[in-house]
Amino acid sequence: MPRTVAVGDRLCTKKQHPCGANDWLVTRTGCDIKLKCTHCGRVILLGREEFEKCFRRYISRAERSESIENR
Repeated sequence: MPRTVAVGDRLCTKKQHPCGANDWLVTRTGCDIKLKCTHCGRVILLGREEFEKCFRRYISRAERSESIENR
């Protein structure tokens, strides 16, 4: 089952980034996930399947609105 990620979520990956951190900020979602290293600022783009393999756990979740209005 695919994980639900949103822009603003902070997450931990299985492998460390070469800078030594494994703390990432989600900056874009869709069929690709764009992540920014919170330590060095490097931005990477992962396909959804590759993201599912490297995801370990959430550090913090972005605040989500409780109600969604129809447009």
